[in-house]
Amino acid sequence: MANMSRVFKKTCSNGKLSMYLGKRDFVDHVDMVEPIDGVVLVDPDYLKGRKMFVMLTCAFRYGHDDLDVIGLTFRKDLYVQVQQVVPAEPNSPRGPLTVLQERLLHKLGDNAYPFTLQMVVNLPCSVTLQPGPDDTGKVNYHGEPISVNVSINNSTNKVIKKIKISVDQITDVVLYSLDKYTKTVFVQEFTETIAANSTFSKSFAVTPLLAPNCQKQGLALDGKLKQGDTNLASSTILRPGVDKELLGILVSYKVRVNLMVSCGG
Repeated sequence: MANMSRVFKKTCSNGKLSMYLGKRDFVDHVDMVEPIDGVVLVDPDYLKGRKMFVMLTCAFRYGHDDLDVIGLTFRKDLYVQVQQVVPAEPNSPRGPLTVLQERLLHKLGDNAYPFTLQMVVNLPCSVTLQPGPDDTGKVNYHGEPISVNVSINNSTNKVIKKIKISVDQITDVVLYSLDKYTKTVFVQEFTETIAANSTFSKSFAVTPLLAPNCQKQGLALDGKLKQGDTNLASSTILRPGVDKELLGILVSYKVRVNLMVSCGG
């Protein structure tokens, strides 16, 4: 049964129209994206026989929030999908109502209208660039460990004492300015003794997190939500034939391994 304990509501400034969604995160599973299902409630006196549409926009915006009010940010719409909900188009394909929509329609009455939007699979995931330290608020962090398999053939007469593993996040802004950011998001030294003229193989678990990096400007994060929960952005998947500019921002990660040897001998 769907969890109805939390519903997100957005109402326009005049209070005549409200949109209801069950969630604000929609996961891209590579071969499909979770559909966006919701309900729109509108005052019939405000509608007055006019048509009503729901629009989904995937947009790239580059520039500081403070500059947006004076029109100095750059914005480009990468994808737009429009669905007419009032009156419903007879030839528009409609699937069954979700449990969320059924319950909302029962609660809100005859002036509520359901909609379902299905994103295409080649759109970029939501990514935001970390602002400067003065603009950083409280956020929650999470992450999963990465297995780094290290194999060493030490054919020298030196003894290796430590292995240093670091992870760099590389962010390319390809749509507007061709800016490129390289930020180290993880560094850790592991004490391992590898004798001269010997071999070594081991898997190390490393976990890059946002928490130690929250003061770094230009860090790529998953699209920020109002509650502030976010984490390091996922790597961008480049499908064959997809124009890089359509993705706006490309995110990748590079793992570096450095060996520290003993002095002398």
